Amino acid sequence: MDFPLSILMVCTGNICRSPTAEAVMQAALAAQGLGNCAVDSCGIEAYHVGEPPDERSQLHARRRGFDLSEQRARQLADEDFARFSLILAMDRQHLATLKRRCPAEHQHKLALFLKVSTLDANGDVPDPYYGGKAGFEQVLDLIEDGCASWIEVWQKTE
Repeated sequence: MDFPLSILMVCTGNICRSPTAEAVMQAALAAQGLGNCAVDSCGIEAYHVGEPPDERSQLHARRRGFDLSEQRARQLADEDFARFSLILAMDRQHLATLKRRCPAEHQHKLALFLKVSTLDANGDVPDPYYGGKAGFEQVLDLIEDGCASWIEVWQKTE
């Protein structure tokens, strides 16, 4: 990668999907020697601003070697559109909201997280908040695949 990449992961409240995606992407980039890339996450809504990720998200992520404990939820800010080079929505509803809020000159930065996934291209990362353990595991499976797929795409464009 010839450019410093900055990635923003976006979900509803920034306590399940997007913080998980942030941690997984950071680990995946580091494993590929791409530590010059910045990764952050946020929520469309302000429901949980300042709170740590959901305990269940933290537990399931920790079992796979990902630490979410230092993260705190924040809401999407207008300046995020200029600050990040890629903004990845966890589902189509988030992407639609991002498209409505994003200035025209930054629209090209928006994408659905699973757009390049080998498991569910153009699908949504489901919200595990109201489900059981299997939902958190499914989210991790999709996010791990999505992160690996994005990195593969970036490496092919070098």
